Amino acid sequence: MRILFIGDIFASHGRRIVADHVADIVSTNAIDLTIANVENAAGGFGITPSIAEELLELGIDVMTTGNHVWDKKEIYDYFERHPQLLRPANYPEGCPGTGVFIAHSRNGLPAAVINLQGRTYMPSTDCPFRKADALLQSLDPAIRVRFVDFHAEVTSEKTAMGRYLDGRVSAVIGTHTHIPTADTRILAGGTAYQSDCGMTGAYDSVIGVESDVIIRRFLTSLPARMEPASGGVELHSVIIDVDDQSGKAVSIRRHTVSGG
Repeated sequence: MRILFIGDIFASHGRRIVADHVADIVSTNAIDLTIANVENAAGGFGITPSIAEELLELGIDVMTTGNHVWDKKEIYDYFERHPQLLRPANYPEGCPGTGVFIAHSRNGLPAAVINLQGRTYMPSTDCPFRKADALLQSLDPAIRVRFVDFHAEVTSEKTAMGRYLDGRVSAVIGTHTHIPTADTRILAGGTAYQSDCGMTGAYDSVIGVESDVIIRRFLTSLPARMEPASGGVELHSVIIDVDDQSGKAVSIRRHTVSGG
């Protein structure tokens, strides 16, 4: 199975480059399953039902998120009708939605997509490591392909999760910090890993936001309205090949498209 994972889609410019290129990426690379992190798709903060529908129509099979998933209240009811939109599984019981989805790929095989969130410098949640154990134990053993989006702040927590799940999942790919890392690799147990996939949005910015706004905040400590940037738009993703029988990763490579 060949999986395409697209890093945090940020605001309208991120959505536009996905719309312009995702079909070609899928076709050219014979992608079987397309996953994208969409927690910043609505103006940089959260996602709305209409934007979720837009992304599904573009060919995104499963949408993962993170701490900003709750920013738009209208998305809460959407979870129940569309389980392919995930929220981190380790939010407490009673939150809308779920953190795992069994997708049926284009090659006819099922794949489990799991969404987890870190706890260091992040909102209070249940332990992502123990939640991962519980989710993996609950999966049908016949589902060999298992992908994890770990939405976390610090590389140490992300690396620890990769090592913790090595050999038990097909891939652990980090999101949240919007900066792509250069540690793309297959770990000893056969798990594809990258600390952060990077953002799909405007890179002439501070992690997607107009630079002047963020610099002013650092200089003055005063609040300011976050405005999504528009220059240097890039789509950042990884393409992972997974052995259908073992669920082990065979290869992983970064894939980047520039859109102006």
